[in-house]
Amino acid sequence: EVQLQASGGGLVQAGGSLRLSCAASGFTFDDYAIGWFRQAPGKEREGVSYISSSDESTAYADSVKGRFTISSDNAENTVYLQMNSLKPEDTAVYYCAARSPFTLATTEDEYDYWGQGTLVTVSS
Repeated sequence: EVQLQASGGGLVQAGGSLRLSCAASGFTFDDYAIGWFRQAPGKEREGVSYISSSDESTAYADSVKGRFTISSDNAENTVYLQMNSLKPEDTAVYYCAARSPFTLATTEDEYDYWGQGTLVTVSS
């Protein structure tokens, strides 16, 4: 059974940092790409960052470039999202998702499996 477990959310002041984790199980990690998406209150879900577990190629939404870094620990079947210089507009529920094959994809309908969300709240 494919499972994705997102964690690491919390309350942080603007300018602060958080690291989100997405622990994956039930599939061959190297064959998948992982994406982080977020949904703010009253808004549609949007893509944030993506990584191919095979070659570790990455992509970012323009709104987080230079502030967020996605990485993969294949030995631990875990993908991380390091979020620095957080802004109040980063407040959202963050979801991780997996897709096969491992090529990068930036739209949510290209992802097969979703974890539960983790809430990030950035206070001003």
